[in-house]
Amino acid sequence: MNPTTNSPPAAPGGVRNRNRIMLIAIFAIFFGPILLAWVLNANHLIPGAKTAGERLQPIVDLRTTEVRLADGSRYAWAPAQRMRRMLVIAPPACGAPCARQAADLDKLRAIFGKDAEHLELLWMGPYPEGAPRPSSLRLLADDPALRAKLPRASDAKGAPVYVIDPYGFVILRYAPGFDVSLMRKDLAKLLKMQ
Repeated sequence: MNPTTNSPPAAPGGVRNRNRIMLIAIFAIFFGPILLAWVLNANHLIPGAKTAGERLQPIVDLRTTEVRLADGSRYAWAPAQRMRRMLVIAPPACGAPCARQAADLDKLRAIFGKDAEHLELLWMGPYPEGAPRPSSLRLLADDPALRAKLPRASDAKGAPVYVIDPYGFVILRYAPGFDVSLMRKDLAKLLKMQ
């Protein structure tokens, strides 16, 4: 008796099902972690992804907003430069608190050494007398439309600070009187992503 003639024919559906299971398993191995990371990030559950600043939801898009410098010239986002920005919205009569904040932000920027060239300070409102004027300082023309786009830009306690990514998206907000050392940790993470 010939064993090849007596063996039952292979079921074509069995091979097909096995191939499908294998394809699904390969898909799950490669895309499962990406899907899991997306779900965790969307729900702010990634360990170590916490920020000292308030994460803005939704993120404010300033890409199409025409931002003007105090001299009237247009401010360009220029994403290719990979510049992060700290935007201060100073109230009309800020005085000593704003002077301290300007000095603290200047020191904060200096801490980053060579990475400081990718960190710019934008200031809207009166710049305090006697405060340092770093080379990265850009004084903005007061723009009520821009202020209106930013959440809680008017704060009776002082000047809030916003962090803007290279493309013009406002991603973080720091309330007046925040601890600058905590902002340093957030900015360090952002500057590492260059």
